[in-house]
Amino acid sequence: MDVQRIEVLKGPQGTLFGRNTEGGAVNIVTRAPTGEFGGRASAGMGNFGAYSGQIRIDLPEVAGFAFKIDAGLQHQDATTKNPLEGQVGWNYFHRYGGRIAARWEPTNTITADFSADLGRDQNTAFLSQLINYNPTNRPIATLAQIVANSNRLPSGFVAPLPSLLKVQPDRVSTADIGVPQQPSVGKTFGVVSNIKWRPFDGIEIRSITAWRTVSDRQFDNSGGANRTPTFLPNATFSRYSLATLDQRQFSQEIQAVGNTDTVDYVLGLYYFNERANDTARTPNTNRWNADGTAFSIVDPATYPLAVTARASIAFAKSYAIYGQATYTPEQLESLHVTVGGRITRDDKNGQLFTVNGASTNFTFDQRNTRIDPLVTVAWDASDAVNLYAKYATGYRAGGASSRSLNYRAFGPESVKSYEIGAKTELFDRLVRLNLAGYIMDRTDSQVDFNFFIPQTNGTVRNTLETVNAEGVTKIKGIEADLTVRPTDSLSFGVSYAYTDVKIPPARNTVQEQLNASLTPAVTTPVFQDVYVVYTPKHAVSGSIDFETPVGGAGAAAKLHLDANYSSPSFTFDNENVKNEKAFLMNGRLSLADIPMSGNGQLLTVALWARNMFNESHIYRRSNANGPVLGDYANFNAPRTIGVEATVNF
Repeated sequence: MDVQRIEVLKGPQGTLFGRNTEGGAVNIVTRAPTGEFGGRASAGMGNFGAYSGQIRIDLPEVAGFAFKIDAGLQHQDATTKNPLEGQVGWNYFHRYGGRIAARWEPTNTITADFSADLGRDQNTAFLSQLINYNPTNRPIATLAQIVANSNRLPSGFVAPLPSLLKVQPDRVSTADIGVPQQPSVGKTFGVVSNIKWRPFDGIEIRSITAWRTVSDRQFDNSGGANRTPTFLPNATFSRYSLATLDQRQFSQEIQAVGNTDTVDYVLGLYYFNERANDTARTPNTNRWNADGTAFSIVDPATYPLAVTARASIAFAKSYAIYGQATYTPEQLESLHVTVGGRITRDDKNGQLFTVNGASTNFTFDQRNTRIDPLVTVAWDASDAVNLYAKYATGYRAGGASSRSLNYRAFGPESVKSYEIGAKTELFDRLVRLNLAGYIMDRTDSQVDFNFFIPQTNGTVRNTLETVNAEGVTKIKGIEADLTVRPTDSLSFGVSYAYTDVKIPPARNTVQEQLNASLTPAVTTPVFQDVYVVYTPKHAVSGSIDFETPVGGAGAAAKLHLDANYSSPSFTFDNENVKNEKAFLMNGRLSLADIPMSGNGQLLTVALWARNMFNESHIYRRSNANGPVLGDYANFNAPRTIGVEATVNF
């Protein structure tokens, strides 16, 4: 995809356009066809068997139509090997896709852009490693005790650790136990039209139409023996998550964008229609021998397909009308007042019609209407300083999880946001400093409770219940971004973000249902502390870019370095455990714009590295099976390096 620009719509202001969102939006604007022949081609290779290629070609205009073709390919072998012969390891990917775009301008007032794209992504997850054993210091069951208890782990005990299973607190290059695994496969296809009509000066009518399909086939065996089910003599293990997802969506948006001498405005109508259906089963692929000193692979023909099956279908429709206007008084052109609002109607329904291989008729049907305002006051204190204050509300629709025990619906969540900030360009634009502070009050926060429930056939059902936390979630933070260009050839930047989150306890309906099944039944409501995931309190990043001419033909040597730090953060909504702090450095050294011929062809060659110092940290950690085995975790990718050559023509 040839990107012209990326617009980051922070916070609830992203609620006005497209679908409802409370966290903001990213608007990627692709470069339109030029109607003149030209393009760019690149190819590269790296460690772990990596290779890549991209091509962009602009074709000459034909009969008023300009065309552009983009295609790309990325491949990387697994960074963690699978010792089972013929099976794929972890952190493997093979991706390719293409896009064709056309622009038609029949008159000087009409511009019509059309595009179609498709992609295929084959990949495997990161390996889950056992990073400790028996962290709760429970008594370790013996084989005799397990056999005497009908081949079940006695209550209050931890399972013995098989000799083949290793505690590995650092990132490994080869898993200790091999498992059957093939890549997950995701396919996408979409078509888009964007038609703009300028009937007269000061107004433009836009029609944005899109159709997209997604098909995903998951094959995830990343847990091995490091996650439940735990060791039992002659029992199966290594939960293979096999799932399918098929989704299709259609959207239509009509906008009127215009301006007068003092007002810039946009008015819009939006419609969205989606259907999604999924299935899942989780057979165990390996089987222990009697004492855990060896294992065998289970014949796939014997997988208990029907017993572990889950299937659902869901439908969603969303309607919206929105408007926004920015007023700049003639007498005070440094002042800008923006007022906007959106009315959203969401209709959702679905059916969970198979659970544990049995037909069910769990349904949900939900309708919500929401009005979200936005007010921003901005003041140009000088040509180089802009100050602003903003108030907005945001909204995220509710629904139901197909992994729920009974397809219990959860409601929408909403947020009120208050932000003040400054955007500055100082010292003749050599220094850019942006500052922002915000407070967000989020109501009915959607949080997930995740449980692995053992089944009678020896498999484990992964349930996920989404509920609304009671009360108000308080989020506050500051952001600072500094860019300095002391010379034409040197620039550096640094950014910092501080985020503080306080979320009230949520009602754990999964645990309540499990308690109700006990003998005697326990019916007391269960409230549990919950957490906002992957949100570090401190995040810092910095970069340096240096460029100097080489020779006299316009070539240049370029150096880019960036460093990124984040403090530990929670990785599961319902687990009081954090990942590790991370510090990663990346770099790229290139010799750019080397003339290849007299017809304007330019060559760029580059050497790049990600995670230059091969830093290792846990980015995802769980103590869910700690009481019966130990904590498991996923580590970040090791250092990758490569070379790349690009030709512009």
